[in-house]
Amino acid sequence: MEINQAFETIKKVGGLRAARIITENTKNFSKIKLWRICRQLHHDVPVAKIIHQKWFYGLKFYTNKYTLDPRPDTETLVAAVISDCPENKNYRILDLGTGTGCILAALVKNIHNASGIGIEKSWRAVLVARKNMHNLNLTQKTKIIKDDFNSGKKLKEQFDIIVSNPPYIAMGDTRVNNAAMHDPEMALFAKNNGLAAYQSIAKNAKKWIKSGGKIYLEIGIGQESDVRKIFENETWNFIRSEKDLAEINRVLVFQK
Repeated sequence: MEINQAFETIKKVGGLRAARIITENTKNFSKIKLWRICRQLHHDVPVAKIIHQKWFYGLKFYTNKYTLDPRPDTETLVAAVISDCPENKNYRILDLGTGTGCILAALVKNIHNASGIGIEKSWRAVLVARKNMHNLNLTQKTKIIKDDFNSGKKLKEQFDIIVSNPPYIAMGDTRVNNAAMHDPEMALFAKNNGLAAYQSIAKNAKKWIKSGGKIYLEIGIGQESDVRKIFENETWNFIRSEKDLAEINRVLVFQK
């Protein structure tokens, strides 16, 4: 099938932007392949899930149904870390719940002499993150481990920086859009009104952070007060918050 025919068909179902991205990143459209793409769009499957790639902080990442697609909001988290890191130190970074590995990869690519570990409890997501580290030539500077930030049994060192974009949507929250429902539930939803992951991290990360080290957390809308209370109750010192492009408090920084 001609590319212009596929473009027009996809545009009718998913709009101009989806048609442009999909046709630019897909080869050899057959009638069956085009039908599958249109069916996915009709069911609100994100374009990134269809073409299996998403750009984040200037880097291209492989993504699939087993990982949360990298989002622009999370670039605020990466920028907050980079702004605190002068070039005269070899930073060790721990990424809790690494998913695609986009946060860890972006930090290691942009912070001089940085290296780190990403932990992830989903084996399928671990494979995705490892694939991305390989594609970005970061296998010598990063390691992806199957582990859980509720225990962190395989973590045998302390880090200068800890980062996390944990699940923070309350169970049963109906405001989640249809596209997000194609991400894994374990990457989106948390118990205790969306705060369970923060409670676990606040308690356990104390074992993994060096004295004076900082932790950077992405949060949901309206969660700043609750997350601050959780961390301050675990003797973390609040440093600052960072707003995303929509002027929403999106990142909290604490120090130990």
